[in-house]
Amino acid sequence: MSLTTDQKKRLRTRAHDLNPIVIVGGNGLSEGVQLEVDRALEDHELIKVKFAVGDRDVKKALIKELVGVVEAELIQEIGNIAVLFRASQEPNPKLSNLMR
Repeated sequence: MSLTTDQKKRLRTRAHDLNPIVIVGGNGLSEGVQLEVDRALEDHELIKVKFAVGDRDVKKALIKELVGVVEAELIQEIGNIAVLFRASQEPNPKLSNLMR
């Protein structure tokens, strides 16, 4: 699911006004966090995830691991926020951040 630069740019624009839905803390990627991110991607398709960890290298490793586990595309990483995208099988127009 590789996106073009133009597609990523449009998704970044859409994500600008979004607030983080999930916060990953010091406990890392627990099963509950992974399930919540997976559910949020299925509902909203485009989400922000906040990483409240101190070390930059740990944050980058967590982002890479999360993207692989939930099979999403990393759109942008800025500061402690990562923007993730995964197209939904059956998008709900009331929940999807792309259809509103």
